[in-house]
Amino acid sequence: MKMRWFVVGLSVGLLGLGGCKSAFVEADVRNATATAVSLVEVDYPSASFGKESLGAGATYHYRFKVQGDGKTKILWTDAAQKEHSAGGPVLKEGQAGPLTVTITGESAVWDVAGLKP
Repeated sequence: MKMRWFVVGLSVGLLGLGGCKSAFVEADVRNATATAVSLVEVDYPSASFGKESLGAGATYHYRFKVQGDGKTKILWTDAAQKEHSAGGPVLKEGQAGPLTVTITGESAVWDVAGLKP
């Protein structure tokens, strides 16, 4: 009888370990410029996130879930108060993995090589 309860308990435990996991994008926004940028905003399908200021060489990490399909975009203001924007890739619902956006001055570079469908 004890063995049966052990097997039941083990089975329940293993089910918990293999349970469903939500798909999240682990986004890093990097400021590769020599000065701070402000009003940083990343738009993605159905939502956006941002940071008031991002120092020179700094990285901001944000985790989000893609709900729906659509284009991405980053907007920021440089030290001279000039507004910039750069379009990014199309994201699809359920994608997960790393995404890096690097602000390079007048533009931004998107790295989505690690995103999985």
